[in-house]
Amino acid sequence: MDNYEIFNLGDVTLQSGVTLPSAFLAYKTYGKLNKTKDNVVIYPTAFGDQHVNNEWLIGEGMALDPQKYFIIVPNLIGNGLSSSPSNTPAPFDKANFPQVTIYDNVQLQFRLVTEQFGIQKVALVVGWSMGGLQSFQWAASYPDMVDRIASFCGNAKTWPQTYVVLDGLKAALLASVSSEYTKINKLTSKDMRAVGRVYAGWGLSQTFYKEELFREMGFEELEDFAVGVWENSFMSMDPHNVLAMLWTGQHADISANTGYNGAFDEALKSIKAVTYIMPGSTDLFCTAENNKYEANLVPNAEYHPIKSVWGHFAGRGINRTDNKFIDENLKRLLGLQKNR
Repeated sequence: MDNYEIFNLGDVTLQSGVTLPSAFLAYKTYGKLNKTKDNVVIYPTAFGDQHVNNEWLIGEGMALDPQKYFIIVPNLIGNGLSSSPSNTPAPFDKANFPQVTIYDNVQLQFRLVTEQFGIQKVALVVGWSMGGLQSFQWAASYPDMVDRIASFCGNAKTWPQTYVVLDGLKAALLASVSSEYTKINKLTSKDMRAVGRVYAGWGLSQTFYKEELFREMGFEELEDFAVGVWENSFMSMDPHNVLAMLWTGQHADISANTGYNGAFDEALKSIKAVTYIMPGSTDLFCTAENNKYEANLVPNAEYHPIKSVWGHFAGRGINRTDNKFIDENLKRLLGLQKNR
């Protein structure tokens, strides 16, 4: 985890109007930037993920081939590597960390791309879940800069049911303490156990559990799977970072900015990028139905559902069949021209 870089942003004024002092983005690059600086892929991280979690989709012979493309993976604000409650000094540490939007994240990523590398053209922005949401935001915020986007298992905004799911995760965490500020600041990783249990019912489909596909991952019993995957993965996260990212996720909307003033449909219609939208067919909270609505409004969109029983985690890089489907679609997308 030491092989990443830091881009110092200085004091950043967020959408909320709050200034986050000495902000920074952690990022990793793969491949080399060509002379014309047009072989750029931006691959933002999802909720709870860090750049290493994206590496399953990067490799020789794959769509995201470092021999062809310069791939930039910026870490989400709040994920523990970029500016986060866990690494920001008082008075913005822990529960005092300011509210950061998806729009804020993309604005800061734009600074990284343009100021650090002098890039003015992006071949592709791609991502899973909240990373996919950031790809939509890139295309809506910088329609003339981005040639292509791909979102898998990620909507262009947090629809109401998704908001409720994320609120359930937050409630499970806060149930361990009073809402009183001093107690919230005493949250520990042990308090994340219940969050993992709640997410277990949403991350994968009913069929996954009915067919006991967790056995393919080396778990003999459902309880072992619940502990070994869901509890352990969430207990490795800082609870204040999780609360920050949950707020970001709950309030995500590519039109929630002065450019579109909440006109969600118009924001989708403004996207000029060639767009591949790949929902998981059994995703329980970033639903294929919502993605289909979005695809019908984006002018150059193609809708390619991932037919999988792995639910939201069809886009997580775990199941080979789903991985192959995503990679093959990205290869086709990269072969398409923006003005087709």
